[in-house]
Amino acid sequence: MNSILRKRKPDFTNLQKVLECKKPDRPTLFELFMNDSLYEILTGRKRPNREDELEHLKFVVDAFEAAGYDYATTHGSKFMFIEGQEKHKETISLNAREIIFDEKSFSDFKWEDPEDYDYSKLEKIGDYLPHGMKLAVMGPGGVLENVISLTGYDNLCYMLYDDPELLKQVFDNVGQRLVKYYEIAAQHDSVGLIISNDDWGFNTQTFLPPWAMSEYVYPWHKKIVDTAHRYNKPVILHSCGYYLDTMEVLITDLNYDGKHSFEDNILRVEDSYDRWKGRIAILGGMDVNFVIEASEEDIKRRSRNMIEKSLDCGGDALGTGNSVPEYIPVEKYLAMISVIHDVY
Repeated sequence: MNSILRKRKPDFTNLQKVLECKKPDRPTLFELFMNDSLYEILTGRKRPNREDELEHLKFVVDAFEAAGYDYATTHGSKFMFIEGQEKHKETISLNAREIIFDEKSFSDFKWEDPEDYDYSKLEKIGDYLPHGMKLAVMGPGGVLENVISLTGYDNLCYMLYDDPELLKQVFDNVGQRLVKYYEIAAQHDSVGLIISNDDWGFNTQTFLPPWAMSEYVYPWHKKIVDTAHRYNKPVILHSCGYYLDTMEVLITDLNYDGKHSFEDNILRVEDSYDRWKGRIAILGGMDVNFVIEASEEDIKRRSRNMIEKSLDCGGDALGTGNSVPEYIPVEKYLAMISVIHDVY
Protein backbone atom coordinates (compact mmCIF):
# COMPACT_ATOMS: atom_id res chain seq x y z
CA MET A 1 0.00 0.00 0.00
CA ASN A 2 2.68 2.50 0.98
CA SER A 3 4.49 1.84 -2.30
CA ILE A 4 1.36 2.95 -4.19
CA LEU A 5 0.07 5.86 -2.14
CA ARG A 6 2.02 8.74 -0.71
CA LYS A 7 0.64 10.69 2.22
CA ARG A 8 -1.24 13.79 1.08
CA LYS A 9 -2.39 16.33 3.60
CA PRO A 10 -6.11 16.95 3.16
CA ASP A 11 -7.09 20.41 2.01
CA PHE A 12 -10.78 20.95 1.37
CA THR A 13 -10.08 24.18 -0.48
CA ASN A 14 -8.97 22.05 -3.43
CA LEU A 15 -12.44 20.53 -3.73
CA GLN A 16 -13.99 23.95 -3.20
CA LYS A 17 -12.04 25.29 -6.16
CA VAL A 18 -13.15 22.35 -8.29
CA LEU A 19 -16.77 23.11 -7.38
CA GLU A 20 -16.20 26.73 -8.37
CA CYS A 21 -14.98 25.46 -11.75
CA LYS A 22 -11.51 26.70 -10.92
CA LYS A 23 -8.13 24.99 -11.08
CA PRO A 24 -7.26 23.37 -7.74
CA ASP A 25 -3.75 23.58 -6.32
CA ARG A 26 -3.32 19.90 -7.16
CA PRO A 27 -5.40 17.21 -8.88
CA THR A 28 -8.29 16.26 -6.63
CA LEU A 29 -10.16 13.03 -5.93
CA PHE A 30 -13.90 12.56 -5.56
CA GLU A 31 -15.91 9.48 -4.63
CA LEU A 32 -19.46 9.10 -3.34
CA PHE A 33 -18.44 6.22 -1.08
CA MET A 34 -16.29 3.11 -1.12
CA ASN A 35 -16.84 -0.10 0.86
CA ASP A 36 -15.89 -1.57 4.22
CA SER A 37 -13.37 -4.05 2.80
CA LEU A 38 -11.49 -1.25 1.06
CA TYR A 39 -11.74 0.96 4.16
CA GLU A 40 -10.12 -1.84 6.16
CA ILE A 41 -7.27 -2.10 3.67
CA LEU A 42 -6.74 1.66 3.65
CA THR A 43 -6.81 2.01 7.44
CA GLY A 44 -5.17 -1.30 8.33
CA ARG A 45 -7.86 -2.10 10.90
CA LYS A 46 -11.23 -3.79 11.15
CA ARG A 47 -14.47 -1.91 10.76
CA PRO A 48 -15.98 -0.91 14.11
CA ASN A 49 -19.60 -1.65 14.96
CA ARG A 50 -21.90 0.53 12.86
CA GLU A 51 -24.08 1.14 15.89
CA ASP A 52 -21.28 3.30 17.27
CA GLU A 53 -21.80 6.07 14.75
CA LEU A 54 -18.90 8.22 15.87
CA GLU A 55 -16.34 5.40 15.82
CA HIS A 56 -17.56 4.26 12.42
CA LEU A 57 -17.29 7.81 11.09
CA LYS A 58 -13.71 8.02 12.40
CA PHE A 59 -12.98 4.80 10.52
CA VAL A 60 -14.35 6.26 7.28
CA VAL A 61 -12.48 9.54 7.81
CA ASP A 62 -9.20 7.67 8.25
CA ALA A 63 -9.84 5.64 5.07
CA PHE A 64 -10.60 8.71 2.95
CA GLU A 65 -7.54 10.50 4.33
CA ALA A 66 -5.30 7.51 3.65
CA ALA A 67 -6.40 7.39 0.01
CA GLY A 68 -5.75 11.10 -0.52
CA TYR A 69 -9.21 12.68 -0.34
CA ASP A 70 -9.84 16.13 1.09
CA TYR A 71 -13.14 15.11 2.67
CA ALA A 72 -15.07 12.04 3.84
CA THR A 73 -18.69 11.18 3.08
CA THR A 74 -21.29 10.35 5.70
CA HIS A 75 -24.99 10.47 6.40
CA GLY A 76 -26.05 13.22 8.74
CA SER A 77 -28.12 10.89 10.91
CA LYS A 78 -30.06 7.63 10.74
CA PHE A 79 -33.13 9.40 9.38
CA MET A 80 -34.85 7.51 6.58
CA PHE A 81 -38.34 7.22 5.16
CA ILE A 82 -38.71 3.44 5.35
CA GLU A 83 -37.02 1.38 8.04
CA GLY A 84 -34.30 -0.79 6.58
CA GLN A 85 -34.35 0.86 3.16
CA GLU A 86 -30.54 1.10 3.01
CA LYS A 87 -29.75 -2.35 4.40
CA HIS A 88 -30.25 -4.44 1.26
CA LYS A 89 -27.15 -5.46 -0.69
CA GLU A 90 -28.67 -6.81 -3.87
CA THR A 91 -30.46 -4.83 -6.55
CA ILE A 92 -34.21 -4.53 -6.01
CA SER A 93 -37.14 -3.89 -8.32
CA LEU A 94 -38.50 -0.36 -8.65
CA ASN A 95 -41.82 -1.99 -7.80
CA ALA A 96 -40.55 -3.76 -4.69
CA ARG A 97 -42.72 -1.56 -2.47
CA GLU A 98 -46.18 -0.11 -2.84
CA ILE A 99 -46.85 1.42 0.55
CA ILE A 100 -48.78 4.50 -0.59
CA PHE A 101 -51.32 3.94 -3.36
CA ASP A 102 -54.50 5.77 -2.28
CA GLU A 103 -55.75 8.34 0.22
CA LYS A 104 -56.15 5.82 3.02
CA SER A 105 -52.66 4.35 2.67
CA PHE A 106 -51.30 7.90 2.55
CA SER A 107 -53.17 8.83 5.74
CA ASP A 108 -52.04 5.66 7.48
CA PHE A 109 -48.38 6.08 6.65
CA LYS A 110 -46.20 7.21 9.57
CA TRP A 111 -43.91 9.97 8.37
CA GLU A 112 -40.62 10.22 10.24
CA ASP A 113 -39.38 13.64 11.34
CA PRO A 114 -35.69 14.35 10.61
CA GLU A 115 -35.57 16.58 13.68
CA ASP A 116 -36.17 13.53 15.87
CA TYR A 117 -32.81 12.01 14.92
CA ASP A 118 -29.32 12.40 16.36
CA TYR A 119 -26.83 14.47 14.33
CA SER A 120 -24.32 14.90 17.15
CA LYS A 121 -21.58 12.91 15.41
CA LEU A 122 -21.23 15.86 12.99
CA GLU A 123 -20.20 17.99 15.95
CA LYS A 124 -18.24 15.39 17.88
CA ILE A 125 -16.08 14.49 14.87
CA GLY A 126 -14.76 18.05 14.69
CA ASP A 127 -11.75 17.51 16.96
CA TYR A 128 -10.91 14.24 15.20
CA LEU A 129 -10.98 15.50 11.61
CA PRO A 130 -7.47 15.98 10.20
CA HIS A 131 -6.56 19.62 9.70
CA GLY A 132 -7.94 20.82 6.38
CA MET A 133 -10.50 18.02 6.03
CA LYS A 134 -14.30 18.37 5.92
CA LEU A 135 -17.32 16.09 5.71
CA ALA A 136 -19.60 15.65 2.72
CA VAL A 137 -23.11 14.80 3.93
CA MET A 138 -25.30 12.70 1.67
CA GLY A 139 -28.99 11.98 2.10
CA PRO A 140 -31.08 8.89 2.82
CA GLY A 141 -31.87 8.68 -0.88
CA GLY A 142 -33.34 11.59 -2.80
CA VAL A 143 -36.67 13.15 -3.64
CA LEU A 144 -37.62 10.94 -6.59
CA GLU A 145 -35.92 7.83 -5.20
CA ASN A 146 -37.90 7.97 -1.97
CA VAL A 147 -41.20 8.63 -3.70
CA ILE A 148 -40.59 5.58 -5.91
CA SER A 149 -39.72 3.51 -2.83
CA LEU A 150 -43.02 4.56 -1.23
CA THR A 151 -45.35 4.20 -4.21
CA GLY A 152 -43.61 1.71 -6.49
CA TYR A 153 -42.58 2.88 -9.94
CA ASP A 154 -45.52 1.54 -11.94
CA ASN A 155 -47.98 2.92 -9.43
CA LEU A 156 -46.20 6.28 -9.52
CA CYS A 157 -46.67 6.45 -13.30
CA TYR A 158 -50.40 5.71 -12.92
CA MET A 159 -50.73 8.33 -10.17
CA LEU A 160 -49.31 11.00 -12.48
CA TYR A 161 -52.60 10.85 -14.38
CA ASP A 162 -55.08 9.16 -12.05
CA ASP A 163 -54.39 11.07 -8.83
CA PRO A 164 -51.92 13.96 -9.34
CA GLU A 165 -53.03 15.72 -6.16
CA LEU A 166 -52.22 12.70 -4.00
CA LEU A 167 -48.88 12.32 -5.78
CA LYS A 168 -48.07 15.96 -5.07
CA GLN A 169 -48.73 15.37 -1.39
CA VAL A 170 -46.31 12.45 -1.39
CA PHE A 171 -43.61 14.50 -3.11
CA ASP A 172 -44.18 17.42 -0.75
CA ASN A 173 -43.91 15.22 2.33
CA VAL A 174 -40.68 13.68 1.07
CA GLY A 175 -39.22 16.96 -0.18
CA GLN A 176 -39.82 19.02 2.94
CA ARG A 177 -38.22 16.37 5.13
CA LEU A 178 -35.12 16.18 2.96
CA VAL A 179 -34.79 19.96 3.04
CA LYS A 180 -34.98 19.89 6.85
CA TYR A 181 -32.46 17.01 7.04
CA TYR A 182 -29.94 18.93 4.93
CA GLU A 183 -30.59 22.17 6.81
CA ILE A 184 -29.73 20.49 10.10
CA ALA A 185 -26.56 18.97 8.64
CA ALA A 186 -25.42 22.14 6.87
CA GLN A 187 -25.28 24.08 10.14
CA HIS A 188 -22.33 22.06 11.44
CA ASP A 189 -18.83 23.47 10.98
CA SER A 190 -17.43 20.03 10.16
CA VAL A 191 -19.63 19.83 7.07
CA GLY A 192 -18.08 21.34 3.96
CA LEU A 193 -20.28 19.87 1.24
CA ILE A 194 -23.84 18.66 0.72
CA ILE A 195 -24.51 15.71 -1.61
CA SER A 196 -28.04 15.43 -2.95
CA ASN A 197 -28.20 11.80 -4.07
CA ASP A 198 -31.23 11.04 -6.22
CA ASP A 199 -31.21 8.72 -9.24
CA TRP A 200 -33.28 10.24 -12.03
CA GLY A 201 -33.26 7.85 -14.94
CA PHE A 202 -32.61 4.78 -17.02
CA ASN A 203 -29.88 4.66 -19.66
CA THR A 204 -31.92 6.43 -22.34
CA GLN A 205 -34.43 8.63 -20.53
CA THR A 206 -35.46 9.98 -17.15
CA PHE A 207 -37.89 7.99 -14.99
CA LEU A 208 -40.54 10.68 -15.48
CA PRO A 209 -41.33 12.84 -18.52
CA PRO A 210 -39.86 16.37 -18.54
CA TRP A 211 -43.11 18.05 -17.51
CA ALA A 212 -43.41 15.78 -14.46
CA MET A 213 -39.77 16.32 -13.47
CA SER A 214 -40.44 20.07 -13.62
CA GLU A 215 -43.65 19.88 -11.62
CA TYR A 216 -42.75 17.37 -8.92
CA VAL A 217 -38.97 16.83 -8.68
CA TYR A 218 -37.05 19.97 -9.62
CA PRO A 219 -38.78 22.38 -7.18
CA TRP A 220 -37.64 20.34 -4.18
CA HIS A 221 -34.11 20.06 -5.54
CA LYS A 222 -34.07 23.83 -5.89
CA LYS A 223 -35.02 24.12 -2.22
CA ILE A 224 -32.24 21.71 -1.24
CA VAL A 225 -29.66 23.68 -3.22
CA ASP A 226 -30.88 27.01 -1.84
CA THR A 227 -30.74 25.64 1.70
CA ALA A 228 -27.15 24.48 1.29
CA HIS A 229 -26.10 27.77 -0.29
CA ARG A 230 -27.78 29.72 2.49
CA TYR A 231 -25.24 28.13 4.84
CA ASN A 232 -22.43 28.75 2.32
CA LYS A 233 -22.08 25.04 1.56
CA PRO A 234 -21.59 23.89 -2.04
CA VAL A 235 -23.96 21.14 -3.15
CA ILE A 236 -23.64 18.48 -5.81
CA LEU A 237 -26.14 16.16 -7.44
CA HIS A 238 -25.28 12.48 -7.52
CA SER A 239 -27.73 10.99 -9.99
CA CYS A 240 -27.38 7.81 -12.01
CA GLY A 241 -28.97 7.32 -15.39
CA TYR A 242 -29.76 9.56 -18.34
CA TYR A 243 -28.85 13.21 -17.78
CA LEU A 244 -28.21 14.83 -21.16
CA ASP A 245 -31.53 16.70 -21.14
CA THR A 246 -31.30 17.66 -17.47
CA MET A 247 -27.89 19.35 -17.36
CA GLU A 248 -29.19 22.76 -18.42
CA VAL A 249 -31.76 22.55 -15.63
CA LEU A 250 -29.05 21.62 -13.12
CA ILE A 251 -26.91 24.55 -14.18
CA THR A 252 -29.31 27.39 -14.95
CA ASP A 253 -32.38 26.63 -12.85
CA LEU A 254 -31.28 24.56 -9.87
CA ASN A 255 -27.78 26.07 -9.51
CA TYR A 256 -26.01 22.86 -8.54
CA ASP A 257 -22.27 23.29 -8.10
CA GLY A 258 -21.33 19.84 -9.37
CA LYS A 259 -22.65 16.71 -11.07
CA HIS A 260 -21.60 13.18 -10.18
CA SER A 261 -22.30 9.79 -11.75
CA PHE A 262 -21.35 9.20 -15.36
CA GLU A 263 -21.56 6.14 -17.58
CA ASP A 264 -19.78 5.53 -20.87
CA ASN A 265 -22.91 4.11 -22.48
CA ILE A 266 -24.67 7.45 -21.93
CA LEU A 267 -21.79 9.87 -22.54
CA ARG A 268 -18.12 9.47 -21.71
CA VAL A 269 -17.01 11.76 -18.90
CA GLU A 270 -14.39 13.27 -21.20
CA ASP A 271 -17.15 14.41 -23.54
CA SER A 272 -19.29 15.64 -20.65
CA TYR A 273 -16.37 17.73 -19.46
CA ASP A 274 -15.85 19.22 -22.92
CA ARG A 275 -19.54 20.06 -23.18
CA TRP A 276 -20.12 21.63 -19.75
CA LYS A 277 -16.70 22.66 -18.40
CA GLY A 278 -16.66 26.04 -16.74
CA ARG A 279 -20.39 25.87 -16.01
CA ILE A 280 -20.63 22.99 -13.52
CA ALA A 281 -18.01 20.79 -11.88
CA ILE A 282 -17.65 17.31 -13.37
CA LEU A 283 -16.88 14.83 -10.60
CA GLY A 284 -15.58 11.30 -10.99
CA GLY A 285 -16.58 9.64 -14.22
CA MET A 286 -14.28 6.67 -14.71
CA ASP A 287 -17.00 4.24 -15.78
CA VAL A 288 -17.43 1.43 -13.23
CA ASN A 289 -17.50 -1.27 -15.92
CA PHE A 290 -14.34 0.20 -17.42
CA VAL A 291 -12.56 0.12 -14.05
CA ILE A 292 -13.59 -3.51 -13.58
CA GLU A 293 -12.70 -4.76 -17.06
CA ALA A 294 -9.74 -2.63 -18.19
CA SER A 295 -6.12 -3.37 -17.41
CA GLU A 296 -4.39 -1.40 -14.71
CA GLU A 297 -2.28 0.36 -17.32
CA ASP A 298 -5.36 1.38 -19.31
CA ILE A 299 -7.00 2.66 -16.14
CA LYS A 300 -3.92 4.71 -15.31
CA ARG A 301 -3.70 6.02 -18.87
CA ARG A 302 -7.33 7.16 -18.98
CA SER A 303 -7.16 8.67 -15.49
CA ARG A 304 -3.99 10.55 -16.36
CA ASN A 305 -5.50 11.81 -19.61
CA MET A 306 -8.57 13.09 -17.75
CA ILE A 307 -6.38 14.94 -15.26
CA GLU A 308 -4.36 16.49 -18.06
CA LYS A 309 -7.53 17.46 -19.97
CA SER A 310 -8.70 19.55 -17.02
CA LEU A 311 -5.28 20.71 -15.82
CA ASP A 312 -5.62 24.25 -17.18
CA CYS A 313 -9.37 24.83 -16.86
CA GLY A 314 -10.08 23.01 -13.59
CA GLY A 315 -13.59 22.03 -12.53
CA ASP A 316 -12.89 18.28 -12.50
CA ALA A 317 -12.08 15.67 -9.86
CA LEU A 318 -10.90 12.12 -10.50
CA GLY A 319 -12.96 9.13 -9.39
CA THR A 320 -15.27 6.38 -10.52
CA GLY A 321 -18.48 7.07 -12.34
CA ASN A 322 -20.58 6.00 -9.39
CA SER A 323 -18.90 4.53 -6.28
CA VAL A 324 -16.48 1.76 -5.31
CA PRO A 325 -18.49 -1.39 -4.53
CA GLU A 326 -16.76 -4.54 -3.34
CA TYR A 327 -16.84 -6.11 -6.80
CA ILE A 328 -14.34 -3.56 -8.12
CA PRO A 329 -10.95 -5.24 -7.64
CA VAL A 330 -8.88 -3.31 -5.12
CA GLU A 331 -5.88 -3.18 -7.46
CA LYS A 332 -8.04 -1.53 -10.15
CA TYR A 333 -9.22 1.17 -7.75
CA LEU A 334 -5.66 1.75 -6.56
CA ALA A 335 -4.47 1.99 -10.16
CA MET A 336 -6.99 4.77 -10.77
CA ILE A 337 -6.06 6.93 -7.79
CA SER A 338 -2.34 6.15 -7.95
CA VAL A 339 -1.80 8.59 -10.81
CA ILE A 340 -2.30 11.59 -8.54
CA HIS A 341 0.20 10.13 -6.06
CA ASP A 342 2.77 9.06 -8.64
CA VAL A 343 2.80 12.10 -10.87
CA TYR A 344 1.27 15.04 -9.06
